[in-house]
Amino acid sequence: MKIKKIDVTLNGIELYEITNSNGMQAQIITYGARIFKLFVPDRNGQLIDVVAGFTYPDFFKQENPYFNAVIGRVGNRIGGAEFELSGIKYSLFKNDGDNHLHGGNEGFDKKIWKAEITEAGLKLSRISPDGEEGYPGNLNVSVIYSLDDNNTLSISYEAESDKDTLCSLTNHAYFNLSGKWDTILDHEVYISSSKLTAVDEGLIPHGELKDIKGTAYDFSQPKKIGKDIKTDDFMLNIAKGYDFNYVLINDKKNMVASAYSEDSGIYMKVFTDRPCMQFYTGNFLDGLVGKAVYGYQSAFCMETQGYPNACNVDSFPSMVLKKGEKYKTLTKYSFEIK
Repeated sequence: MKIKKIDVTLNGIELYEITNSNGMQAQIITYGARIFKLFVPDRNGQLIDVVAGFTYPDFFKQENPYFNAVIGRVGNRIGGAEFELSGIKYSLFKNDGDNHLHGGNEGFDKKIWKAEITEAGLKLSRISPDGEEGYPGNLNVSVIYSLDDNNTLSISYEAESDKDTLCSLTNHAYFNLSGKWDTILDHEVYISSSKLTAVDEGLIPHGELKDIKGTAYDFSQPKKIGKDIKTDDFMLNIAKGYDFNYVLINDKKNMVASAYSEDSGIYMKVFTDRPCMQFYTGNFLDGLVGKAVYGYQSAFCMETQGYPNACNVDSFPSMVLKKGEKYKTLTKYSFEIK
């Protein structure tokens, strides 16, 4: 793994490049600690960029759907944009109707992080001050990107707070493994899950675990995304496709999800120690112009995470980070030819 700084923009956004011995390359920018470009070899040995985004780092400052950014303090939605912790009620910024989404008005995706090249990889860090977006505690958070010679991009997260707070970090990478950016409905997907968290009309889970075996939501046997996506069902209709939290069957050793493009031959495997993963099929993409034109369902996301809205659902595992305790998680995206 080789890491080098290759640019600094007028807005002070730094651009770094991580390469391995196979020529695979991850470009990371400090704005949102996000993946700028991710070049993966296809079946012909040609490098193709498999993540959505813009042609220049500064362009991510314009409105976009969290392209490839680190999401925090809490990924996904918090119902009613409020929660109670240690007897104190906290109000968060409402940026998704009456709900709080992906860290609020100016979440981690809209901050410039400090970068440092280390032996472990490219480390990006920041301190989220007490009260930022309504969350308690000064949260010291860092993310390390690394790339090994097995074409695996690892994302390691750490955080610590001086007060009890909430913390559930993820990366909102938008993938299309074909390199064509027209549709992802022909991608074949597998998800190691037999249940998802059912949602209401605001896409908020309230505790119900929906058994999905044999339904349109079931990806426990690999199938094309488009096979059942138009099924007439309440949740698929309100989400306009897949946008759901899958409860993973996870031994932390085997892959929890995969995606395959027959066009390119690229096969992506996902490994994580997180209990859940949001599978999203780009249902709100509407023709945004970036490195390509990103239309409806032209990219998908596999966002590893804790249980959404867990701060308001007693039956879900907690997302509370206690004062002085260390939050530490790891997710890997591994690429090969199939």
